[in-house]
Amino acid sequence: MDLPFVYHPDYVVPLPNEHRFPMQKFRLLQEMLIADGVAEKSQFHAPERPPIAWIEQVHTPEYVQAYCTGTLDTKAQRRIGLPWSPALVNRTCVAVGGTVLTAKLALECGLACNTAGGTHHAFPSYGSGFCIFNDLAIAARVIQHFGLAQKILIVDLDVHQGDGTALIFQDDASVFTFSMHCEVNFPGTKQTSDLDVALPEGMEDETYLQTLAAHLPDLLDRVKPDLVLYDAGVDVHMGDRLGKLALSDRGVFCREMQVLETCVGQGYPVACVIGGGYAEDIKALVYRHSLLHRAASEVYTRIF
Repeated sequence: MDLPFVYHPDYVVPLPNEHRFPMQKFRLLQEMLIADGVAEKSQFHAPERPPIAWIEQVHTPEYVQAYCTGTLDTKAQRRIGLPWSPALVNRTCVAVGGTVLTAKLALECGLACNTAGGTHHAFPSYGSGFCIFNDLAIAARVIQHFGLAQKILIVDLDVHQGDGTALIFQDDASVFTFSMHCEVNFPGTKQTSDLDVALPEGMEDETYLQTLAAHLPDLLDRVKPDLVLYDAGVDVHMGDRLGKLALSDRGVFCREMQVLETCVGQGYPVACVIGGGYAEDIKALVYRHSLLHRAASEVYTRIF
């Protein structure tokens, strides 16, 4: 089987023109992967909107219902930072379904990549920082619920700490949370992951890659996960508006290769989501996100 990618047209919904969340990147990423020959159309799998019961394995029924019906109070809406609409509700749920599907495909094939996902700032009873439902946490719970994997390692390399995910699994030994993020960045109040590696502002490629290499192989040996969920945020890039780190395109690609070769090379299945990325130049941003899929394609061809 070819390397599976996951995409749905509903990943994109209209936002106000001045909004700083780059919603178009999901569609443009799929188009770039096909145009550049990284993927064939036949490699894309379309998720379905998941049952509400899946989402409620992580989030409180009160929050899920309030969000889905548009009855969240103004303050809670403002904390999310995305204007509510029925289309955004559908998009949010379909994207969760996409990460669950990506996890299932990774367990079947050894590696799979979503073209969205990584909403790690969503907490059980509220959303935050453009994150409404926590797709990583929901995917972990659903995969465990169906007995497809027991021990899960979440590798979160988004520039912002995966605070929602850390809190959700803080008392759960079956899910290990690893967050390597910029210390002086959102969220202002950090949670406690199983392993937090806080990086100084302005860190560049080599130091970053060495820091990652000092932790990831040992983690795999210690956790021995049945599945790795990888949040490959590209807001670590020097050109990111919200990042504060200084990786180059090459540094991001080397990071993806390092994560995937280390995990997949040792037989650990990896489900990838794209995480954060914010830039004025949308084409440059989409290219950065595509580095994950380019690296995955290379690793998959070599190993499988």
